[in-house]
Formats: sequence, C-alpha cells, structure tokens
Amino acid sequence: MTISNPATATTASSADTSSTPPAQIDLRGTWTALITPFRDGEVDEQALRHLVDFQIGSGTGSRTGSGTGSNVTGLVACGSTGETPTLSTDEFIRTVSIVIGQASGRVPIMVGTGSNDTATTIVRTQLAAELGADIALVVMPWYNRPTQEGLYQHIRHVAGQSPLPIVIYNVPGRTGCDILAPTVARLAQLPQVIGIKEASGNVDRTSEIVHLTDPSFVVLSGDDSLTLPIMSVGGQGVISVVANIVPQAMSALTTAALAGDFRTARGIHMELLDLCRAMFVETNPVPVKAAAELLGICTSEVRLPLVSLDPASHAQVFQALLDCRFTCDHLLLGEEAVRFAMSVANDFAIEAAA
Repeated sequence: MTISNPATATTASSADTSSTPPAQIDLRGTWTALITPFRDGEVDEQALRHLVDFQIGSGTGSRTGSGTGSNVTGLVACGSTGETPTLSTDEFIRTVSIVIGQASGRVPIMVGTGSNDTATTIVRTQLAAELGADIALVVMPWYNRPTQEGLYQHIRHVAGQSPLPIVIYNVPGRTGCDILAPTVARLAQLPQVIGIKEASGNVDRTSEIVHLTDPSFVVLSGDDSLTLPIMSVGGQGVISVVANIVPQAMSALTTAALAGDFRTARGIHMELLDLCRAMFVETNPVPVKAAAELLGICTSEVRLPLVSLDPASHAQVFQALLDCRFTCDHLLLGEEAVRFAMSVANDFAIEAAA
C-alpha cells in the first residue's frame, strides 16, 4: 500500500468532504482502547487476534455499533493505550489490519489517527479509511500548544479531508492543550464530527458540552472511573482501558446506565472502582498490560520510553485483580501469586512477633 507524503496532503479548500454526511454509527456504550501486545520486541499478532475475540465474545454484534450480542460496542486500535507513538508505519498498518480483519464486521473499529501535524493527521485518517476503519479518533495536537482557534482549524481541516466520521479526543494531561466546550460545540456543527472522548477529568466539562451540542453529538468518557458520573450528566459511554481485561463488566455498566438503571450501574461502578484506579497506578498502558499478563491475555511487555511496573505497583495491580469478582477467578496463580502470598504471610508474622 502506498502512503502519501504528509507534505502533499490536500487542504480543506480542495476535494472537501466536510459536507458529506458520515455513515450512521451508534457510538453509545463501551469501546475498548486496545493494548498492542508485544513479544520479544515485535507486535504479538496471535495475542492481538485473541484479544479482539475476547473483547467481542461469542456474539455477532453489528458494524453499525450498539454491540448487540457482543461484549463491547466497538474497538479502538492504535490509540494512546496501544502505544501508537512507538509503532512504525508498517506496524500501524499491520495492527489496524489485524484488528479489522479479526473483528470481521462484528463490531465497528475506531482508529487513532491524530498527530501534532494537521497534514500528517489527514494522511493517517485517509490511510485508516483505506484499511477499512469505521471511525477516526483524532487527539488534540500535543507539544504545539495551539489556541482554541488553532484546535478548531486543525479538526476542521481534517474533517474536510476525512472519508470517516471523526471522534475528537481531549486528554490535556497527555497533550498539554485542552479543547474547551465552546470550541467543541463549533466543531459539533460539522457533519463529520460525531462525538468526543472527554478525558479532562472534569465532569462539569461534560455538562457544558452536552448543554451546548445537539443530542446526536455523543460524549464518551475517557476516564474509566468517571464513566458513571459522566453518563449521569449526559455522557453516553466510555472509551475504556480497563475493558481490555473486563469487557463484559464495563459493557454491563454502560448498558445499565443507558437504560436509566443507575442502581445497577452504580453497583458495577463500585465493584470496578479499585481495579480502574489500579490501571493508572503508573502510566497507561503499563498497569493494564501487567494485569493482562496476570490474566493470561498477553505479555506485559512495553516499549521504551515506558518501562515495566515497579514491584510495589505490580503488587497493587495484583491485589486489585484478586479483590475484584470479575477477575479473581481468572488469575494465573503462578510465581506472582506465590510471592504475594509469602509477602502477606511475612507481614502477619512480623505483626504477631510485635
């Protein structure tokens, strides 16, 4: 496949597709921000295929969303949880192709195509469309620190050249810039822009966006532990990290909330809260990859500049898995469990001696 040179990407003034209505995809529910499994420095293609099947389950889902018969509504490939900055272009293409091929139309696929260069983002988005993606997830440009007008123009130009509907991704803790609700509302008027992954950690921000936009514009939580609070003020789901290891539980939470059954949703939220927090004890996706290894999903291998969990953080992740009813029965009780049990026994012995 030939990849265009970013420097020659067309501008919004020519071949503009912004007036073309996007395909109708139901964003509501749980989308898993997939980890990219590695083994010995390479993408572990077999583990990635198994992860896709684990997320979808035995159901048949729907390419237009809603996740009927599936564990989750859809999958997100090559987002920040997928360590995309460390993937080569060939690895990006291969990873996206595997996820789309393995999903085989059972659920829609969203692909992270953002960068801190507008022309490169356009090329990546067009490439994702060529590979068969259903939606582009476009993160705010990092490092450049554009103004609100710059953020608006960035997304407007990408939308003008995108064959895919776009979900904006706001994560100021990673990017160093924060797209505000009035700017989101301006972008929501573009036909291609259908939603936002909101990871500012500010529930009031969701309230503002919901207030300023049409009900058809979907706000998805970008923070697992804030999914229920965000849905209580009008959010309609989550792009989830913890769903890599508990897709059914996270999907059950959002399904209940969407149905107005907040008692059930709150119960699941409370059961998952410590596990969600443990997934961010260090930089994502390091903890969730450690958890995935303990559950036999894939190795915990990450690429530099990320490094493996330190022992204290690893113990915290293990304890959270052990304490959660959705994961405790699936732990591989090997060397890690023995070390943990010995540590607990030693603590009791010290207390008894005192």
